[in-house]
Amino acid sequence: MNVKIDTKEKFHVITPLESSVTENMTGELSQLLLSCLKKDVKNIVLNLKEVTELDKASAECILAGQQQFYEQENSFVVCEMNSQVESCFEQFELLELLNYTPTESEAWDIVQMEEIERELFDDET
Repeated sequence: MNVKIDTKEKFHVITPLESSVTENMTGELSQLLLSCLKKDVKNIVLNLKEVTELDKASAECILAGQQQFYEQENSFVVCEMNSQVESCFEQFELLELLNYTPTESEAWDIVQMEEIERELFDDET
C-alpha cells in the first residue's frame, strides 16, 4: 500500500495514495496504523482525500484501528472523505462510529483538543 506519512509535533498524518483500499490491503493498513502506537508521537490523522473506493473489510479495519488508538488513550481522526467513501461507511453502518472531519485542519484541532483533555484529566488524578 502506497502512503504518504507527514509527522507533526503531536500526530502523524497518513494519506493513502491509492484510489481504492480493498480487503487485501487491510493487513498492511492495520500494521501501518498500529506501528504508530510504538512511536513517541502516537496520534493519527488518516486523510482519505485520494481514496474513492473502500470495501467493507477496509472500513472495518479503519474503525478497529480507531478503537485501538482510543483504548490506549491516543487520538485517531479520519478526514477529507469524499462522498463515495462516506457512502461506503454509511452503507456498512459504520459512519456513526467514526471520528471524522471534513478537513485536515479540523482533524488537527480535534487531536490537539483531545491532547489537552488528556493532560487536564491526568492533572486531576
